[in-house]
Amino acid sequence: MTMKHVITAAALAVSVMFMAFGAATAQAQSAPKAAPLGTPVGNAAPLAAPTTPVAVTQTGGTAEPAPEGFSIVHMFLNADIIVKTVMSLLFLASLWSWAIIINKWLALRSVQRQASQFEKTFWSGLSLEELHTQFAARTEHPMSAVFAAALREWRRAFENGPPRESRLGGIKERIEKAMNVTILRETDGLEHQLGFLATVGATAPFVGLFGTVWGIMNAFSAIAARHNTTLSVVAPGIAEALFATAMGLLAAIPAVIFYNWFTNQIVRYSARLEAFADEFSAILGRQLDEKAVR
Repeated sequence: MTMKHVITAAALAVSVMFMAFGAATAQAQSAPKAAPLGTPVGNAAPLAAPTTPVAVTQTGGTAEPAPEGFSIVHMFLNADIIVKTVMSLLFLASLWSWAIIINKWLALRSVQRQASQFEKTFWSGLSLEELHTQFAARTEHPMSAVFAAALREWRRAFENGPPRESRLGGIKERIEKAMNVTILRETDGLEHQLGFLATVGATAPFVGLFGTVWGIMNAFSAIAARHNTTLSVVAPGIAEALFATAMGLLAAIPAVIFYNWFTNQIVRYSARLEAFADEFSAILGRQLDEKAVR
């Protein structure tokens, strides 16, 4: 092959290469671009968090701070002035009711014990004069007071000597009246302050209900003011309402229970006094009949 043939072949090859490169370039420009090939999805590294501050606009209500603790004192201090007044009244009523309950329970226990001791001494066989000497100056409990009142009237009947038979009816009637009046007076003393327990038992639930209604009103007012119905907005008013109800029941339930129990105990003790008065009246009537002048 001559030099002329080599140069001609080289020129032909170069021409073919330029023609192929030009066709490939035109095809690449006219075809759609493919997505860039990168790291496979399975091996992709996580995106890093943005380092610049991101502005966020809050669209909901104002977030309330989480309460540090919940207690009765905390709830009372944060309550409305009306609810505070209701709670204070109910607390004082409950406190005074318990003072009356304890005092009345001790008093009834004492008079029951003293009555048993008195009856034991009375039926031991002592004479009326010995009993008068022992109990006339010490009317510490209702039964001894009934005894002293009856014996006082009986002794008055003998101030001018033995009574006549015609006067016995009036003397017995005065003795019975003296004992009945003493029983009423002593029973009234035992019933003292029980009216307060009855009043607390009847009115405390309604006072607590007033606090309940007011607390619910506060809850709805908070909802209307904040345009928010989250638990942090509704809970304080509802808690105040329920606590006021609990205070009302706490004051009323013991007052009602012990009022009924004390009333029953006083009725039974009054019946015991009346039974003693009837027996003592019969003894004094027999003594009058024996000593009366015919």
